Parts: sequence; structure tokens; C-alpha cells
Amino acid sequence: MEKKTVSLAIQAIKLTFHEIEAAWRKFQNEQSMKRAYRQKDMTKHGKQSVKELIGQGQGVSTIDVADVGLKDFKKMAQKYGVDFAVVKDKNVDPPKYTIFFKAKDADAINKLMTDYATKQLKKEQKAERPSILKKLQKFKEFVAKLPRKEHEKRKEHER
Repeated sequence: MEKKTVSLAIQAIKLTFHEIEAAWRKFQNEQSMKRAYRQKDMTKHGKQSVKELIGQGQGVSTIDVADVGLKDFKKMAQKYGVDFAVVKDKNVDPPKYTIFFKAKDADAINKLMTDYATKQLKKEQKAERPSILKKLQKFKEFVAKLPRKEHEKRKEHER
């Protein structure tokens, strides 16, 4: 009877040990899957360095942009969800910027560049229009030069 009791106890211990081991493996597997998912989701988006952009391994294309309107380009790139990197060319006197972006974002970049170009044209046209304040100043000067009638004020006492 003692032998059977001891063997039963040993079998129970082995059974619980195997269950604990299986649960531990399952737990570790789930943790590794969560880590892999987080790493996949941790890819940087938007503005980044050229090294980070190339490190994503999706191919890179470039576009040259002048200093004027670089801020507008960044806003539009965020709007279209494009991952990009900006590099300044220090050898050229008016600064010139090269923008690197993922090759898979080529269609979005084409749309972005058309919108960017139209916005820059609107800015140039707006700059050509005379300021309303300047127009107002000219009219003030014109009115100041006009001769004025002087009214004589006479007070007459009526009785």
C-alpha cells in the first residue's frame, strides 16, 4: 500500500511539473509575440534621419527643394503620412535641401509635390499684390494734399 501511495504521489508531482512547464513555455511564447508586435509597430514615421529611413529597408528616392517653403513641405508630408528625411546642402550659397523619402511613397510624394507647387505659386502671387495698408497710406497722403475749404464761423446774437 505504501508503494502505491508513493508512486501515486510521484506521478502527481510529475503531472504538475509538466503542467507548470507547459504554462511557462506558453507564457514566454506570448511575451515574445508581444515584443515582436511592438517592434514592428515601433517603426518611426514622419521626419527622421537618413540612417533611420534607409534602415527600414524599403528603398529611398530623393527630391531637391529650395529653402523657401520647407516648413510647408513638412506640414504637407505629415498630412499625407510620408516618411522623409531632410539634408541641407552646405556647398550652395542659397541653401538647397535634399529630401529623401521611401520609394513606396512615390505616389503620395507626387500628389504632395503638386499641392506644394500650387501653394508656393499662391504665395508668390500673394506677395506680388500690393498691401492694403500701403494703399491706405497712399490715399491718406492724397487726401492730405487736397485743398480744404475753410469755414468762417460767425456768431450772431439774435435779440
